[in-house]
Amino acid sequence: MIDYPVQLNLHNKSVVIVGGGKIAERKLLKLLETGAKITVISPTITNTIKANVAQEIVKWKQKEFFSEDIDDAFLIIAATNSPKINLQVLESCNDQQLINLVDNPVQSNFIVPATITRGKLSISVSTSGASPGLAKKIICEIANQYDSSYESYIDFLAQCRTEVQQKVAEGEMRSKILKELLNHCYYDLTKKGLYEERQRKFQRLFKKYDC
Repeated sequence: MIDYPVQLNLHNKSVVIVGGGKIAERKLLKLLETGAKITVISPTITNTIKANVAQEIVKWKQKEFFSEDIDDAFLIIAATNSPKINLQVLESCNDQQLINLVDNPVQSNFIVPATITRGKLSISVSTSGASPGLAKKIICEIANQYDSSYESYIDFLAQCRTEVQQKVAEGEMRSKILKELLNHCYYDLTKKGLYEERQRKFQRLFKKYDC
């Protein structure tokens, strides 16, 4: 049996992190840009989590965990340093909730893969919990190949795709133009900051295909 990879839209969803240490902090930082409504349950929290609480980005319940803390949660992360408490969190969940135990991927119903993001580009690597270290090693190798310039490149491709869809009705012709945009020269122009030249080169594609 293998895991099924998905990407979740957590906008306005209730997310609860049980735990306030460094692991909980790392999980929180990954969740901040999702638009989720995040609550941290822990007697103590790190300074980084406190800073987010102070800015009212995150809610903090300064207390020990009780089962009712996750009644309305869509997604829960049990990130305490106590396997006993993490298991208690698991046992408090219902069948419709998503739960990750940071120390027990086998009993979790989802895991978080090692991921890099470059704007709209997201690349994830998972070993299904077998070796998180290997997943991180591979993702670091990938990160060196896809630097921050890919954020602008992806935005350019998205804008071009919209324009092609508006101007080109014929499906096969549309596919040919979009495939040409994947030519490495467009990325090279992006990396060099030659955006006007990149745009002119794109516009010439319409003439090339009589669009």
